[in-house]
Amino acid sequence: MPIQSKFPDLGLTIFSRMSALAAETGAINLSQGFPDFACDASLLEGVTAAMREGHNQYAPMPGLPALRQAIAAKMAAAGGLEVDADHEITVCAGATQALYTAIATVLRSGDEAIILEPAYDSYAPAIVAQGAVPVRISLAAPDFAVDWAAVAAAVSGRTRLIIVNNPNNPATSVFSQADLAALAEIAERHDLLVLSDEVYEHLVFDGRRHASVLSHPQLRTRSFAVYSFGKTFHATGWKVGYCVAAPALTAEFRKLHQYLVFSVSTPMQHALAAHLRQAGHWQGLAAFYQAKRDRLAMGLRAAGFELLPSAATYFQLADYSRIRPDLGELAFAEWLTREHGVASIPVSAFYADGRNNKLVRFCFAKKAETLDAAIERLGRLT
Repeated sequence: MPIQSKFPDLGLTIFSRMSALAAETGAINLSQGFPDFACDASLLEGVTAAMREGHNQYAPMPGLPALRQAIAAKMAAAGGLEVDADHEITVCAGATQALYTAIATVLRSGDEAIILEPAYDSYAPAIVAQGAVPVRISLAAPDFAVDWAAVAAAVSGRTRLIIVNNPNNPATSVFSQADLAALAEIAERHDLLVLSDEVYEHLVFDGRRHASVLSHPQLRTRSFAVYSFGKTFHATGWKVGYCVAAPALTAEFRKLHQYLVFSVSTPMQHALAAHLRQAGHWQGLAAFYQAKRDRLAMGLRAAGFELLPSAATYFQLADYSRIRPDLGELAFAEWLTREHGVASIPVSAFYADGRNNKLVRFCFAKKAETLDAAIERLGRLT
């Protein structure tokens, strides 16, 4: 029997496509968002030690108690948040699984969920998989500020969920307290739930502070917040993250979570619990990545790009209008990869309508020598 596809229009993601092109051409891959440097040696040693100590069987479904307690302690230290380790934290197989589980927990066939574009590419397919409908609100360059009046106008009788990404990938923007207040007012007025993707919480630059939905009293009781150890500890391949939500929301979330993955790698949870207790492992991330941002920015400007503000994440958006104004974003990204040996991501891939703003995204989560080699190649543009 032939399968009737739920996603007839979906193919290979732009990240896989550009990474494959980089590998094919020998280009430096600044497209896909992953570090090319090692995670901390003590974290690796912690995994090995946990395996040798016999921690190789199933962990508890919500996550190892020691890890959930360490997460709660970190959230208190980082943002003054009081989180119940037993009833509000669930360890997941990466942030993407946490996002999918929250979406599937909330949405039923015919429901609507509001997403803000440019949007991370997993949101809409997860919504569609539930038989629900993504309702898209576009954010405009260069600041990608949210038009909350437009969000409010998009709410219908079928709206159940608003999905936000703060800090935003790829826009690199961050929410203010005014943004949280506007989101809370809409959610309260229409009795909506909120899913907040906060995986870049520690990568916020120039003295700014991350404002979590969990810090707002009205949002605290109606929000799922999702985080990633892969982003925080340079270990994206481990696929370990967590979801924080009020007890009633967490109870529903776990009903589905237990049948999707049941539990997450036990030795890695032991290692992460020990690593997380040392605040220096996450407190210095903003300065660490800000230096990389500034290193790449200097080279991009010298090559003729006009840079948009990078307030957070490990990405830099660049306007190529002065270099090849004749090319659309995908064509430019492919040309830059093939002809100049540096791979990027077209920002149009994050919009459903594929709009062309002549913007590409570069990842600066790379070793200094990788960034310098990319800068040298880009220097040939001038």
